[in-house]
Amino acid sequence: MPVSLLKKVRSLIKKTPNVDQKPPSSAPAESPPPPDKKPILREEKPSDTNGPESLREVKKIRAPQPEEWRPGKGKPSSSEPRKPRQKNSRPSEKTSSDAPTRSKDRNPSSRTRKPRTQKGSDRKSSSRRGGDSQSGSTRGKGFSFPRPKAKTGDWTPEQVKIPEEEGKTRFSEIGLADEMLHAISDLGYQYCTPIQAEILPELLGGRDGMGQAQTGTGKTAAFLLASLTRLLKNPKPDLPNGCPRMLILAPTRELVLQIEEEAAELMKYTPLQSLPVYGGLDYEPQKEALRHHKVDLVAATPGRLIDFLRSRVIDLSHVEILVLDEADRMLDMGFIPDVKRIVYATPHKDKRQTLFFSATFTEDIKRLATSWTNNPITIVIKPTSVAADTVDQTVYIVTDKEKFALTVNLLRKLNPKRTLIFANRRDTSQNLCDHLQAYGFKAALLSGAVPQAKRVRTLEEFKDGTTPVVVATDVAGRGIHVDEVGLVINYNLPEDPEDYVHRIGRTGRAGDEGQSVCFASEFDSMMLPDIEKFIGRELTCTQPEEEWLTVEERAIPKRPRRNTGGGGRSGGGRNRSGGGGGRSRSGGNRSGGGGRSRGGRR
Repeated sequence: MPVSLLKKVRSLIKKTPNVDQKPPSSAPAESPPPPDKKPILREEKPSDTNGPESLREVKKIRAPQPEEWRPGKGKPSSSEPRKPRQKNSRPSEKTSSDAPTRSKDRNPSSRTRKPRTQKGSDRKSSSRRGGDSQSGSTRGKGFSFPRPKAKTGDWTPEQVKIPEEEGKTRFSEIGLADEMLHAISDLGYQYCTPIQAEILPELLGGRDGMGQAQTGTGKTAAFLLASLTRLLKNPKPDLPNGCPRMLILAPTRELVLQIEEEAAELMKYTPLQSLPVYGGLDYEPQKEALRHHKVDLVAATPGRLIDFLRSRVIDLSHVEILVLDEADRMLDMGFIPDVKRIVYATPHKDKRQTLFFSATFTEDIKRLATSWTNNPITIVIKPTSVAADTVDQTVYIVTDKEKFALTVNLLRKLNPKRTLIFANRRDTSQNLCDHLQAYGFKAALLSGAVPQAKRVRTLEEFKDGTTPVVVATDVAGRGIHVDEVGLVINYNLPEDPEDYVHRIGRTGRAGDEGQSVCFASEFDSMMLPDIEKFIGRELTCTQPEEEWLTVEERAIPKRPRRNTGGGGRSGGGRNRSGGGGGRSRSGGNRSGGGGRSRGGRR
């Protein structure tokens, strides 16, 4: 073998490791771990106290932290009390000098103020438990409830000495409650009117009744005095809220307010409470009053009362006395279906007292009264004339253009304390009111187009003399019972002769003298014969003085036109500027095909 080859073999043998060779008994020192691997911690390492500093730091980092308590969980697992976390403990957190803290928003538990809805819910829940005595109060919301009560003091009926007069009946002789006599004495009344003297003894005995008498003869006081006396003599304090014992139905809101105010005057020395229920005002105040207070008497219009019956706010199953005032007017206004539903919600006619009162009774009303009453007594007080004798009635023959000038001159020359002017249409009454205001008169409008809250305010201002002139439609013809109305002007003659009687019945009430003036023009003079036939007397027609037919010209401010002309829905939307078949409110003729104009409604 060549020497060169042998050297190569030997070098290869030296580099090859010996597989059969065993390791020595003493183990060599462990080789250090690679620099890229982390040190492995094993159980056989030394303890924390004896180990190196680096090992203690590693175990401190990997030690299990105590469980942090959060809202909704139980108590922390550690038995030791947890220390409150200090704010701004981390160095990386911003201080208050760098940025404003928002811990109030981040920590809901630290808020001291309750949510906005909590206050209302607390008040509502406490009122249901009877904790809030003011809940349900409606003061300042269009009417007053509960009404304050006056102290009786040491008053007795014997203190009032009323002399006997032939043909007159004193209230103290009928058998009214002392509280009623006290209120009557405060109002200054001493003797009963004919309708009161005849029907009060029968109603106090619990008998059903029908009373027909002229407007302004005390029909409202008749059924109120009898009914309230019966409620006082038979108290029922255990009735729940919203269960009235007496229900009075009337056709108009103004009449409802008038009845309730008169009832409140008579009940001021009693624990009884009355409530007016009518539309045009907020639903909630009346609803809350029924829910949170005991109401003994409710005077209502049919529409709003039906709403409360549907929502079960009011319960009529405990009604003991049912009164229908101006029943013929409710029939004319189409309320009879609603009235039937209300009557059927009350107890059977054998278990309640039912009363009908009106200035006129038609055959339809008599049939309804027969089906809803039980052997009623009928009292009819026939006046010497349909219209009151205390009213001086005058008819002026003028043209339609001369009416306004004559109205201005009459107001200036007669200077009445209060004046009511009636017109047939809403647009006519609105235009007349605007013109009177331009001529310096404090006039206000009272019609169905006026919001109810404003109508109530107008009536109050008319009563206290703040607004001496009111222009009204027939919607207020039977609802205005205001003393000392010196002049009534029929700017348009009414189409119904009965409306004429009710219009002029706003003046000359309770024996006072009044004056009525009618304008007969080329458009409405043909209604005079029917009116004369109805009242049973002829009306003297005269020509006004020449200077009364002229008045100085003044600038009349134009009322902004409402963007409702056209009268219908265009396409599928609610645009009223075009199309046909909808309602036109711009007054006048129908502008669409088959639409209905509201401009001439009363």
